[in-house]
Amino acid sequence: MGIGTGIDLWLLLFTCLKPPSGQYPLVQNMTVTEGGTANLTCRVEYNDNTSLQWSNPAQQTLFFGDKKALRDNRIELVHASWSELTISISDVTLSDEGMYTCSLFTMPVRTAKAYLTVLGVPEKPEIDGLTKPAMEGDHITLTCMTQGSKPAADLRWFRNEKEIKGAKEVNASGKTFTVRSSLQLHVDRNDDGVAYTCKVDHVALTQTPQQATEVLEVHYAPRVDIIHSLAVPQEGQYLKLECVSKGNPSPDPVKWTKDGGELPDLDRMIVEGRELTFTSLNKTDNGTYRCEAGNHLGTSSAEYVLYVYDPNAVGQHGTDHALIGGVVAVVVFVTLCLIIVLGRYLARHKGTYLTNEAKGADDAPDADTAIINAEGNHAHAEEKKEYFI
Repeated sequence: MGIGTGIDLWLLLFTCLKPPSGQYPLVQNMTVTEGGTANLTCRVEYNDNTSLQWSNPAQQTLFFGDKKALRDNRIELVHASWSELTISISDVTLSDEGMYTCSLFTMPVRTAKAYLTVLGVPEKPEIDGLTKPAMEGDHITLTCMTQGSKPAADLRWFRNEKEIKGAKEVNASGKTFTVRSSLQLHVDRNDDGVAYTCKVDHVALTQTPQQATEVLEVHYAPRVDIIHSLAVPQEGQYLKLECVSKGNPSPDPVKWTKDGGELPDLDRMIVEGRELTFTSLNKTDNGTYRCEAGNHLGTSSAEYVLYVYDPNAVGQHGTDHALIGGVVAVVVFVTLCLIIVLGRYLARHKGTYLTNEAKGADDAPDADTAIINAEGNHAHAEEKKEYFI
């Protein structure tokens, strides 16, 4: 047998062993959430009755065709044919992550690799560092923590509905991450009743976000103000003074005094809760009224100076004020009219002066002659001036 015959035999053998152009396994990478189910599919466009096989990252055979090779109740056969081998892995754990291999047993063996990514679901966050109650002026640190996320989760803070920024810290724990976020607070009375919420953002949380909420309770000393029902109290009128005090704990009851002493006439001065009521005012009610309220954090007070007016005097004062207002309005109107008339007069005479000066400049050989001509023309114009009424 010659050299040419030997080469032809080798070419024939290579052609027989070479797989057809479509005889290559096709796979896709997969991403699944921890606890979910992963479906691994391997396909070939052309197969001449050659078996397909799936292997795990440890190179253990899972299925060879329709034959199960690994004892794992979580792994099941979905579909097996000459052109496709699909298996499922249920209740996926982080240890299932890795490179899976589909093999087509041709000569040579053809393989394709698919990477299975397992997402670690973050646990529900917890908020620590909250003291109940907090005191106004305290400095506190709220810390939100979540564990088990993969990749690392993101934590977001909200004060009621408004987002605020915290300090984030990420620590690896095996294949998962522990994430913390801290929030520094200088507590004041405006924080009382405010809800601080920590929300977890993660690719594995597609439907219901994980979050935790804490409502801040702040204790603070009271502040007091007095609201009165009449702007100008008059004799015989009904007057109500309300002591508005805000503090936590609530400052109750409140104490009313007049000029530093007890209320003198309890028949006409009625105290009900936070209100002091005068059934019929008279001049003897004039004075300084104080409302005082306190809790275990402090005491606060407010004062109201009461002056009872004579109804007749109030009416006379109103008439005088109206008369003075009318006089002022007339004076302002007359002044504006004088300013307008004077302005028009000045503007008219300034124009006449400029016109006569321009006439003197016509045909004048020099500046002196121009001025003389202007004065002569001006004098002549005065002789011919006519007045119309």
